[in-house]
Amino acid sequence: MENFTNRTDYINKLLAYKDKDLIKVVSGLRRSGKSTLFELYRQVLLKMGVQAEQIVFLNFEDFELRKFLFDLDALYNYIISRLDLSKPCYVFLDEVQNVKEFERLVDGLFVKRNIDVYITGSNAFLLSSELATLLSGRYIEISILPFSFNEYLRARNIDISNKYLNYEALFFDYVNETSLPKGVDLREGGYDKIYEYLEAIYTTVVEKDITQRHQINDKRAFGNITKFVASNIGNPLSPGNISKSLKQDGQSIHNTTVEKYLEYLVASFIFYKVNRFDLKGKKQLATQEKYYLVDVGLLNILVGKERNTDRGHILENIVYLELLRRGNKIWTGTTRNNEVDFVCKSPTGDIEYYQVAWEMNTENTIEREFGSLEKIKDNYPKYLLTTDSFTQNRSGIIHLNVFNWLLEKNKFE
Repeated sequence: MENFTNRTDYINKLLAYKDKDLIKVVSGLRRSGKSTLFELYRQVLLKMGVQAEQIVFLNFEDFELRKFLFDLDALYNYIISRLDLSKPCYVFLDEVQNVKEFERLVDGLFVKRNIDVYITGSNAFLLSSELATLLSGRYIEISILPFSFNEYLRARNIDISNKYLNYEALFFDYVNETSLPKGVDLREGGYDKIYEYLEAIYTTVVEKDITQRHQINDKRAFGNITKFVASNIGNPLSPGNISKSLKQDGQSIHNTTVEKYLEYLVASFIFYKVNRFDLKGKKQLATQEKYYLVDVGLLNILVGKERNTDRGHILENIVYLELLRRGNKIWTGTTRNNEVDFVCKSPTGDIEYYQVAWEMNTENTIEREFGSLEKIKDNYPKYLLTTDSFTQNRSGIIHLNVFNWLLEKNKFE
């Protein structure tokens, strides 16, 4: 488990909410490290002096727990019987969405004195309708993402303080292999092992969390929409224009179907959707969203070896995930004649703008990238992130080397 030791940011978040009267919900893609996070946290609790009989840890993907999936009373009694309720107790329910009417179980444990409840789920529907209504205002959600570039390098035991590292080559590994924690362990076995691993995860998510759950019969249509979105990372998309593009390819999929499929993909954390923000009217727009992949390694599965997503968009995808990790709310900014990659609202409520480009190698690029930030006439910080080792600021815009920016210590609240 040595590769997971560096998820301290998430552990600290859990510790900050320990014994607070809130249910801790950890959400994120399958295999992004949720169970491992609970495992690490449990070890921290034991080190703090919590006794084994104060902790119950159940993973509802485990075969031996299947007898409880449809028997709430038995499950509840089983949990309670294993705890010493005269002291603070900690209950961890992993992949709890597999339990029928799990929200009643969670609520029942939550209202009991001395029980601190932690749950995970691989599907955003976990917190949709029923649970959110039942627990409104009584839970805190912690979204877990695969390894950041910083965590990835640490997992590979690379000394980040070394000034002469070839970041570009390491970044190439990071985006071409995978950022999923277990994937880093598989590197020794060669790329094929990573590929098989990613394929297995993707298949499980699609089969278990999407096609079975939502009874999708036309798997081919679903697959084509997923591939289309993956090939268009960072491009504005709408169900209508996806439907139109697929029609030119000889498939007719109605745009309401496209819209539903996109929702499912976002709910199972394969894609993240970014809405547009009208910089002039200061309001969120309802069309032409952009989508980013949870792990760009998945492009190899979704788009195949001839992944043609340009490196600028891949870099943009990585920057998006990093901004998310740092606790920002994110939009793409737009006016009638201008686009800026990201408009962020930080955890402290500050506004920042980010423009991302691979490199400033032509006069044209320089004008375009600086220009789109210069057109925004307010005094909020504006950043341009590129891979250039030589950076120069211009008209108040801060030009940073993106690798240095990615390796800053995570700015968690």
